[in-house]
Amino acid sequence: MAVTPLLLDCRRLPGAALITVAGEVDATNSPQLEAFLAQARQDGCERLVLDLAELRFIDSSGLQVLIACHDVSRAHGGGLHLAALGPSPSRLLQITGLCAYFSVHDTVQDALAAAFEAA
Repeated sequence: MAVTPLLLDCRRLPGAALITVAGEVDATNSPQLEAFLAQARQDGCERLVLDLAELRFIDSSGLQVLIACHDVSRAHGGGLHLAALGPSPSRLLQITGLCAYFSVHDTVQDALAAAFEAA
């Protein structure tokens, strides 16, 4: 079975960034995700919404990146909102208990609304 490459995209919105994460995140490419999220934050945006509808797989190294991003964003007055999780990533968050740690939303629209409410 072939690994789905990691694809990242960032769309700037007034006061937030909508980041699309597609493919698979594992130990081989989690540094790429970490650098991408750090760049979004360095550009002055602490409110991040991750559209995970096309994320097929994430391992513990990817979760570690999300936890660190969440913590840093919150420390700077922002937040990390996860949206539209597929079955595999959703199951992993449930198993690890991280679904209660993160702000998880069914849709990107719900996540964006929550990001702006928290401001």
